[in-house]
Amino acid sequence: MDTAPTNSSPAGPVTAVIVVAAGSGQRLGYGVAKAKVPLGGDTILMHALRGVAAAGIAQQICIAIPPGDADLQGLCAAFTRELADGLARTAESPYGVQIPVVTVVDGGANRADSVRAAMAALLPHTEAVLVHDAARALAPEAVFHRVAAALGAGASAVIPVIPVVDTVKTVEPTTGDGVAVAPELVTGTAPREGLRAVQTPQGFTFAILKRAHEAAAEFDADQAALVTDDAMLVELLGVPVHAVRGASQSLKITTPLDLILAEGLLEGPLGARWVEG
Repeated sequence: MDTAPTNSSPAGPVTAVIVVAAGSGQRLGYGVAKAKVPLGGDTILMHALRGVAAAGIAQQICIAIPPGDADLQGLCAAFTRELADGLARTAESPYGVQIPVVTVVDGGANRADSVRAAMAALLPHTEAVLVHDAARALAPEAVFHRVAAALGAGASAVIPVIPVVDTVKTVEPTTGDGVAVAPELVTGTAPREGLRAVQTPQGFTFAILKRAHEAAAEFDADQAALVTDDAMLVELLGVPVHAVRGASQSLKITTPLDLILAEGLLEGPLGARWVEG
C-alpha cells in the first residue's frame, strides 16, 4: 500500500524513515502483534508514527508490518488519513515542514528481512534512511533531529545512545559443583564509563545501509542470530558509526512493566516527548 499526500522538499538529504512494526509482542501478554497493543488510549504503532511525522524530517515513512495483518493495515491507512486531514485543516502540516509519503510493506521473518523489504520500497533518490522500532513509540522529536543533523553534517551512520548507569558484569555458566550454588559465575566487570545503551532511530546513508544489508543477506543462521541492530551490520563493513544523545523516554516497550512506564510518561505533566533525560 502506498499513499502520497502533498509533500514539500525541505533542505537536507532526501530522507526516509523505516518503522519496523512486525514484532509478535509475546512478552507483553496481549496475544496480538506488539504494534496493536493499547497505549494511552491508542496503539503503540500510532504513537510511534505520530512521533515520526512530528519530527518533520521524513519525505517518506515506510512501515513494515506482519504479512496479511488487516488490523495494522487499517491503522496505517488511518494514520495516512490523519496526515491528509491535518493538511486540509491548515496550509502546512501540523506535524512539521512536510507531509510524508506513507508506504506499507510486509515484514519478514526477522528484523533484517523487514528492513530489507522496506528499503526495496523506498522512493527513488532517497539519500538518508532512519530505521526506527515502533516499540520505541515515545522517542522525542529532538532525537530524530540529532540523528538527521549528524547525517546532514557528513556521518555515514549515526545512533542515539544513553549512558549505562548500572554496573555491568560479564558471566559464564557455572560448571561442576558450583551449579548447586548459582547458575552463573562472574568473569569480569565492564568499565561503564565507555558503555552506552543504544536506541532508535538509527540513521544511515542509503548507500551504506544497502551495502550492509546486501552483505548480511549472505549470513548463515548462526551469524544472523548474532546481529541485534542495523548499526552492527554497518560496523561489520568497517564503517565508523557515530553516536548522538538519545533520551530516557525512548524506552523499548517489550514487557508489561515497560508498558506501565510508557503509560506513566504519557500521563506526565509535560508529556513524554517534551521531557528529555
